[in-house]
Amino acid sequence: MASSNQENEMAPDAVTRTMTFSSIPGQNQIDPLDLPLRELNDNANLEEFTTETRAGNIVKPVRSNVTGEVEQWKLVTFKINDPENPKNWSKAKKWYCTMVVAWTCFVVAFASSIITAGLEGPEATFHISEEVSLLAITVFVVGFGVGPMIFAPLSEIIGRRWVYASTLLLAVIFEIPCALAKNIGTLLVCRAIDGIAFSAPMTLVGGTLADMWNNEERGVPMAAFSAAPFVGPAIGPLAGGFLFDSAGWRWLYWLQMILAGVAWVLITFTVPETYAPTLLKARAKKMRKQNNDPKYVTEMELDSRPTGEKIKIFLLRPFQLLFLEPIVLFISIYMSVLYGLLYMFFVAYPIVYVEGKGYSEGITGLMFIPLALGVVMSAFCAPFINKHYLKITAKFNGAVPAEYRLIPMMCSCWLIPIGLFIFAWTSYPRVHWIGPAIGGWPVGFGFIFLYNSANNYLVDTYQHQAASALAAKTCLRSFWGAGCVLFTVQMYHRLGYEWAGSLLAFISLACCAIPYVFWFKGAAIRRYSRFAYKGDDEKVFAAKVRDIENPPGSH
Repeated sequence: MASSNQENEMAPDAVTRTMTFSSIPGQNQIDPLDLPLRELNDNANLEEFTTETRAGNIVKPVRSNVTGEVEQWKLVTFKINDPENPKNWSKAKKWYCTMVVAWTCFVVAFASSIITAGLEGPEATFHISEEVSLLAITVFVVGFGVGPMIFAPLSEIIGRRWVYASTLLLAVIFEIPCALAKNIGTLLVCRAIDGIAFSAPMTLVGGTLADMWNNEERGVPMAAFSAAPFVGPAIGPLAGGFLFDSAGWRWLYWLQMILAGVAWVLITFTVPETYAPTLLKARAKKMRKQNNDPKYVTEMELDSRPTGEKIKIFLLRPFQLLFLEPIVLFISIYMSVLYGLLYMFFVAYPIVYVEGKGYSEGITGLMFIPLALGVVMSAFCAPFINKHYLKITAKFNGAVPAEYRLIPMMCSCWLIPIGLFIFAWTSYPRVHWIGPAIGGWPVGFGFIFLYNSANNYLVDTYQHQAASALAAKTCLRSFWGAGCVLFTVQMYHRLGYEWAGSLLAFISLACCAIPYVFWFKGAAIRRYSRFAYKGDDEKVFAAKVRDIENPPGSH
């Protein structure tokens, strides 16, 4: 891309290639999650991370807080076509890294659900109630909510690779006492630690893909990642059912350890660091030593906020967004309802098939196949959704109102209650087994569209606070999903199979109103928000919307 005059003035004798925030198809683009926005002060110059220069640095004058004099700093950048820039890696290398992190997410999601097929094992071994045995799922999912609050900011300080490697190793180690546990206390404590450690890949993988892929080519890689967290829970009970029947409940944990060990080896020894600020920070340190010049720095080193302010932002900002921003709150509630439904399915299926029809755990696991097929089929549709959005982007010349991210959600939200009603009213013991199983297909098909649409809407609405908004959503979602597991059995036994399933369907049906409310009122909410991104004037947005929806000569 041709550089501007301003860019050439900032970097004398250097030809620059800039990757912009624009959403115009065909341009090199940067995802807001790709930058250390929570690390930087409000006056930070992000051009260092979005520009490739021939000289490998941008000269930046900054007034020193110590001497009060203006000093010339050299912000280290990638060079043009720099092979160390993850966005310049070969397609084969990018796809290899993508599949490794997607596999890791599959393993994590698989680990969260596989034990549902063998809950009877700890009950008999430790002489505990069903509710206590279910806590092994609950504490794991609670860890999913706690981990992102730690690992997201940590990855912005030390990089993604070390967070991946250290947390996966911790998870592998603590699978061993789970498998060898002599009492329920050991099992629950180690399971909680595994939940926290396993949350890191789920937290970081979206950023990893943003590090490597430009927006216009990210549709298919994101589909591969998006399918993994939902295919994993669907396959978990299937594999776990037969393994429990043949080898016992402890092998459910040995299998998790083996799969997590493979993921740890692949990520630690074959996937390099992808986070641009970390790569440039290492390069700046090397250049300072080679050139004996302390002026080679990165923006993170030059304008880093005080530690106390960072901690305040890291810990408080997600909760500020959750409770002060209606968009974050209601999108988080919707995603929490869906996440709760997913984990309630792990308990509801055994109730319908094991209790109601007398099937074994292994055969019951087969009933999750339509749910998994729905997830996979929707993943294959994701590139078409991305292509449609790029057409909308072209019409708006790159400045698309965030509410256009809600279109897939408004279309697919109805699939969830449809699937739940089918599951509920075919769950009579006398009805053929295929009825409830078929109900899982529309639920699985709708999950990915809703999940991606919600994430994209939050990112577009809170671009400079996107990481905090997503952390808030993940935290609420995980705590709700963990709690749902504990009352599903009682709900089904008291309301009956049909009305318990119908209650879930009615709740998901009520949530269908959320994307429609934000479609019509989201722009007004963003206009008065404290935290929403205001990069474009609302009047300009309104004019663009009018031009798109009512082109000249249409009347």
